[in-house]
Amino acid sequence: MLTCQEITELVTDYAEGNLSFMDRMRFRMHIGMCRSCRRYVRQVKATAAALGELPPPEMSPELEQELLRRFDSWKGTRGSR
Repeated sequence: MLTCQEITELVTDYAEGNLSFMDRMRFRMHIGMCRSCRRYVRQVKATAAALGELPPPEMSPELEQELLRRFDSWKGTRGSR
């Protein structure tokens, strides 16, 4: 069974339908038994739905490039943990 930490790491893939069949079943088994993770998954889905209704932000190309650079840098440091 997945841990709560693994649920937080996989929640986006789960919500987008990107988990394998086995991972999806393990995910569902965990949230079926863990009230905290079930609540977390509901909150993530509600947040994504609310954000999906917002118009895309307008930003300069420079700001967009800086945000992408920072995200790539952050993502690289998270992968080394």
